[in-house]
Amino acid sequence: MSTQTDVIIDTKTQKELKEPSRYKVLMLNDDHTPMDWVIDLLTSVFKHTRESSVELTMTVHNEGSAVVGIYTYEIAEQKVVDSIKASRQRGFPLQLTLEEE
Repeated sequence: MSTQTDVIIDTKTQKELKEPSRYKVLMLNDDHTPMDWVIDLLTSVFKHTRESSVELTMTVHNEGSAVVGIYTYEIAEQKVVDSIKASRQRGFPLQLTLEEE
């Protein structure tokens, strides 16, 4: 007994790929978090150079906030969580937020 099964698929599927949304991480100024700590966070968590970290820290201090990075949602969220957690462990009230680009 032999059976032959022919499967013919004649529908074409087109997938439209979309770039993931990007999110800005904003660091907010406060009067209690030392600038040295902010610079350290920017170099360690956000991978800025020492020079750009100092510039961003001064922007946060003078203007009240600054965009410190632009990432996909999951990466941006993790960097915010890591930064806030490390700051709280040292007793600093540093705040960071996310905004869709």
